[in-house]
Amino acid sequence: MENFDDICNWDNLFKQSETFKNNKPFKFACIEEILKRDFYEKLFETYPQYDKDDKKWSTSTQFSKTQFYRGWGKYDSGEYAGIENDPDLSPEWNRFYRFLHSQEFVDNMRKFSGVPVNKMKTFRFVLYHKGGFQLPHIHNDGPSTLIIFFNFSKGWKKGDPGGTYVASEEDESKIMFEPHNLDNNMVLLQDGPYSAHGARYITKDVKRQAIQVYLEEYSEESNRWTGKNFEDIQPTVEL
Repeated sequence: MENFDDICNWDNLFKQSETFKNNKPFKFACIEEILKRDFYEKLFETYPQYDKDDKKWSTSTQFSKTQFYRGWGKYDSGEYAGIENDPDLSPEWNRFYRFLHSQEFVDNMRKFSGVPVNKMKTFRFVLYHKGGFQLPHIHNDGPSTLIIFFNFSKGWKKGDPGGTYVASEEDESKIMFEPHNLDNNMVLLQDGPYSAHGARYITKDVKRQAIQVYLEEYSEESNRWTGKNFEDIQPTVEL
């Protein structure tokens, strides 16, 4: 079994467990310094760079959002992400990806949240440049889903837009929390009918680098996810 002791600051995570469980109208939290600094810096230094000619990167320019995104290896963004390595990425990113698939990570996230997740479902890199944004939205795929954002951006200042916020409604005037330190933090929320989140329009010439991970309850017996509309191991998730 692979040792991942140098990756995650579990104490920092569990300090926010009660905050997560008690937040309303849905469960959410922000964890600072979620990854051990040395490992985080290696991920930061090798975060994949956007290239318009790289077919692994896609661009979403809709009324509701403008962003760049990338899946993992052979898996398109929004599809179930298997455990294979991505040969185009650094050894640290491949190790971190194995960590996200590990029983250690899933078990601790279940213990932290009280949400009965048992498997990583999807993975994507999400990148915003100047002009990037995503309007507040709600997925409501099911109550046994955690949506997790790891941030990899330095130099963010208080009040700067771009961090994934949470809101009480699908309205930016109803923002309850927006992170302003995007250097090694995690924002996570339990999916549900009130779980609004988004990213405000970025006006500065900056890059907001992050990954988005879905954890969900999966039945090995029935070969099904608990999230709506996904009945097998190969779902497509609207992100």
